[in-house]
Amino acid sequence: MADFVVLVVEDDVFIRLDATSMLEDAGFEALEASNADDAVKLLEARPDIRIVFTDIEMPGSLNGLKLAFVVRDRWPPIAIIIASGRIQPEPHEMPADVTFLRKPYSHAAVLEAVQIAA
Repeated sequence: MADFVVLVVEDDVFIRLDATSMLEDAGFEALEASNADDAVKLLEARPDIRIVFTDIEMPGSLNGLKLAFVVRDRWPPIAIIIASGRIQPEPHEMPADVTFLRKPYSHAAVLEAVQIAA
């Protein structure tokens, strides 16, 4: 799975590090971004990213939902997993074919979503 890259977009450093570590332990390469602006820069630089796993509420010019629409528009093959503990978006508020995880999520739920998206 070394050529399979997951981009974790999360402003909470502890949640981001936990998610990244869990994904790496499962055999994925994981990249980190603390906001959507940095995520877009990584997506532009790394054509090997296959999944974006993003929180909704983040600082910067885009939140996670807006990032999901940018990803779907600019990089349609990339799978998207969205997570939030406070916001539960309706299906029409997200791009098509997005997986939503409620925080706090389990490692098993994240890994299942990543494996399905893979």
